[in-house]
Amino acid sequence: MHLNSGFLFPQGEHRLSEMQKKMTTLNHQLIAIAFLPVLLLGIASCKDNKPAAKRITNDADSGSEKIKAVFHKPRSSFQDTMKIQGEAAVFYAPDEQQLEKIKRQTNNPGAFGASNSEYVHMMENARKVIRNTWPGLQIVDAKNYRYILFIKKDGGKECIDLDKYDDMDGLFVFDGKKSAMLIDAMNVETEVGSYLNP
Repeated sequence: MHLNSGFLFPQGEHRLSEMQKKMTTLNHQLIAIAFLPVLLLGIASCKDNKPAAKRITNDADSGSEKIKAVFHKPRSSFQDTMKIQGEAAVFYAPDEQQLEKIKRQTNNPGAFGASNSEYVHMMENARKVIRNTWPGLQIVDAKNYRYILFIKKDGGKECIDLDKYDDMDGLFVFDGKKSAMLIDAMNVETEVGSYLNP
């Protein structure tokens, strides 16, 4: 038995179909209106989410605190540019004033000392690996420089602003042909090898 045959709805099936479309459209509009405040609230809550200026974590193995990252490294006290031509491994480090500012940012002398000691050890290890594995790669220190200008064999130039790198210490490798590459000091052999011998 079919109930929609003109008794309840004078226009029959056609009228029911139009009503279903209107109800569906109305339901969609109500859903959109209901979720609009939730969406706006979500967007507003994400607007001011900024990473912390520093992140200190506990090292489970040693029980000591480690500085994972300083969100914004203080600006360099120097505005000088170091020019690099030819193959080189360029180690950068903060100048004395930058180092003092980084110490103040951490608010924890013990954590800073442990982290700084770890950086020094990693960089010394990276130097050893480079000296032993790639003796033709010139090792250069860029401590009191803000910029490093890499000059390629074809005359092209690439300038790196060290203020844009938040790690206290770091290492760039340059072969004189390609763009310089920032190297992870913990993976020196792999990354330098891949860069120099693709």
